[in-house]
This record gives sequence, C-alpha cells and structure tokens, in this order.
Amino acid sequence: MEKERIKELKNFYNEHLLKNVVPFWINSDLIDEENGGFITSIDREGKSYNDDKSVWFQGRCLWTFSKLCNVYGIDEKWAIAADNGAKFIKNHCIDYSDGRMYFTVTKEGLPLRKRRYFFSESFLVVGFAEYYLLRGKQEDLELARKYFDLIYSIYKDPSSDPFKITPKENAEVRSLHSNAYPMVLVSSAQTLRRIDKGRKEHYDKIIKDVIADMINLHYKEDLHCVLENVNPDGSILDNPTGRTINPGHTIENSWFLMNYAETTGDKELLKKALNMLKWSLELGWDKEYGGVKYFVDVYNRPCEQLEYDMKLWWVHNECLIATLTALHITGEKVFEEWYEKLHEYVFNHFPDKEYGEWYGYLHRDGTVSHTQKGSLWKGPYHLPRCLILCESILSAMYEKKPLPELL
Repeated sequence: MEKERIKELKNFYNEHLLKNVVPFWINSDLIDEENGGFITSIDREGKSYNDDKSVWFQGRCLWTFSKLCNVYGIDEKWAIAADNGAKFIKNHCIDYSDGRMYFTVTKEGLPLRKRRYFFSESFLVVGFAEYYLLRGKQEDLELARKYFDLIYSIYKDPSSDPFKITPKENAEVRSLHSNAYPMVLVSSAQTLRRIDKGRKEHYDKIIKDVIADMINLHYKEDLHCVLENVNPDGSILDNPTGRTINPGHTIENSWFLMNYAETTGDKELLKKALNMLKWSLELGWDKEYGGVKYFVDVYNRPCEQLEYDMKLWWVHNECLIATLTALHITGEKVFEEWYEKLHEYVFNHFPDKEYGEWYGYLHRDGTVSHTQKGSLWKGPYHLPRCLILCESILSAMYEKKPLPELL
C-alpha cells in the first residue's frame, strides 16, 4: 500500500472515531448518570427505547471508554463514563450468591436474567483489565484475574460451574463443542497477557491450550473452513447446527491468532490464521451485492438462521481489522485488495450520514433493516475497537514498525 494512502486512511479512521462515533455515544442516552452504568438500546437519534441493561455491554463499554483514555489521553467525559461503568458492574451485575454474572438487569440494576454462557464474565475481564491501566487500582486487576480463572475453569470442566444449570440439549445424547468459548478465552488471555505482565507465562500456557482446541477440533483443512460447532472429537454433526460457518467469528478469531503468532514468532499458527481469513472471505463474500454474509452452510445446504444473508456491522468491523493485520504482516497484494474492497463497501453502506454512528443491520442488498444504533447486542464496542485498532495498524505500517499488540 502506498504511503500516502496509509496516511489518508489513518487520518480517516481517527476522524471517524473521534468526531463521529464517540460523540454520538457521549451525547446519547447511553450513560445513565442517575443509576450508573450504560443503556445501550439507543435509537437512530441517540434516545433510549429500552432502559433494561445488557451486562455484556457494561463490560464492553468499560473497555471502550478506558481504551479511549489509554490510547488518546484522558478526556474527563470518557474517564467519568469508565468510572461509572466499573462501579455499576461491581454493585449490580454480579450475583454474589454464586459469583456468576447476570445477562440483563433493570435500569436501576435489579437482576432480570442469567444465562449459562460465560460471555458476561469475559467482558468483565477485558473491561477491568483495561480500566486497571487507566486508574491503576490493584483491586481491578485482581477482579479481572479472578473472572478469567473462573471462565477457564468452567471451560475445562463445566461441572465446576457454580451456576448449576442444565445444558441447552441433553448432553448424554448430544454434546457439542462451540468455538465461541475458546475464542473469548484467547482474546481475554491476550488482553491480560499485555497488561498483567507478571503472569505472562500463565496466560501463554492457557492461550496455547485453547488454540490447540480451536485447531484440532474446528479448523478443517480439507473443507477450507472453520466450523462453529463440532462433536467432542471434532467430527461434523451433519445437521444445520453442525454445518454452520460464521465467517465473521472466524475472521475475528483470525486476527486474534495472527496477532499472537506474530508476537510469539509462531509461523505455523500464522499460516493457519491466514488460511482462516482467506477461506472465510471467500465463503462469506456476497458476489452479487457485496459485503459478508452472516452464516454459510459448509455443504451449501439451506441455512436455518433467517438472518443468514444479512450484513452485520460487527462482521465488517472484524474484516477491516483482519485484512489490515494480514497486509501488515505479509505485504501480500491479495490482502490489500480485500481490504480496499471491504473499506469501500463498509463506508458506503453502514454509516448514518445524518445522525452519525452506524446502522447495525442491513438486508442482503445493503438497504437498512433496523434503524437503531444500539440494542442488547450492539453498542460502542466493535466499531470503536475497529477504528482504534485500524488506526494503530496503519500507524505501524506508515512508520514501518512491527505489528502492535492489538488485544
């Protein structure tokens, strides 16, 4: 990529982040000054339409506002938002009877729902790790450590979960291994590895253990894909669940693994991570309308997910990070071509040119499906992270420096 193009893109991402995306959220109903925490169900204009709170997004927003301060310098509004989120999580998002976290709470912080999955806990980990860098309080790092160790122990032995709930399906008849669990463990461990330097060897051991599961069970060299769910031995369950490919998940995972491989000099892992990216782009790219589909069936059978051919914001955020990462590491023209094609599609379709920020959900043809900017699933996380990291990668490319630690 030409140096002037790199500079142009770097400035573009910086401006889009700091003059469009972040101001939208700061000026919206996101930050609950009365009760604490964050309301992420925000309409197109920035007004709340559902004041129940996603616990995922309490940790994600904590990460975002802490990261903004740690990268661009402390802005009072960002720092206060981070403090607000950290306090709300500690006071309202943890069920202290068993130590597990809720999935949703009311505006005031009363518990509404818990789920068997440990994603709420994983976002606490990355949120409080980044917040520790901001405020320097050991108790926040200890909290991140505690919950990382908890989710890893549950991953290794589900029976150790203090939240005793039956699996979604009868495990005696069918027990599937989901790639989503090792994925969040790898990303959480990499964040802690960067921040909690005294326990670097501890995190390296866990990262290698979890990556081995990803590669041995889900990575299918013969089929040129990564499957979301497999039998415990890695074999394919021949039904829609077992045949599902989620290109966005795999692409997100690919840059996690590329970054770790580059950091540690693991050339074999890098090769596999690049394969994951290439395969997923080839399988997921919509040749008629452009953009990356949400789900694909490995044998091209019908997908059961009704939204399978929609274009989602977060998928394309991960595509931008991954293709830039691959381009910086390899210099291969194919990744520059993919990146430019994605960049053009993304910024022609997702941004709301009138009110700012992005639409989250597009129909297959690129028209807007949902006008809201936030929900229990969408908020200020994937997009700010994408813009921060793309700017960071482009800066390294411009200055001819090694790839930075992204997580």
